[in-house]
Amino acid sequence: MNDDLTQTNDLLEDIRQLIDTAKQRAAVAINAEITLLYWQVGKRIHTEILQGKRAEYGKQIIVSLSQQLTQTYGKGWGERQLRHCLQFAETFPNIEIVNTLCSKLSLSQNLNAL
Repeated sequence: MNDDLTQTNDLLEDIRQLIDTAKQRAAVAINAEITLLYWQVGKRIHTEILQGKRAEYGKQIIVSLSQQLTQTYGKGWGERQLRHCLQFAETFPNIEIVNTLCSKLSLSQNLNAL
């Protein structure tokens, strides 16, 4: 009977470790995707709309984009977030650097680096 209890406890611990490991891998993958998304959004704003020079027009575009994105996706896409995305892309203009950051740092660490 004691052996059965020990085996059950060992099985439970193994399954817990499997679950915890899978959750951690999922969190890392989600973090990398979100970080890449933010960089891509910032890069698009910088390259496609601002073209690195039209500051006043860019401010208007960010306001308009944030309103439309917030309407569609809810909180989290306000002007401040779009400016963070833009700053992230300007700070790290090379996608290879961003990919390295995604695998090494958490999202909050990437954003705090700005």
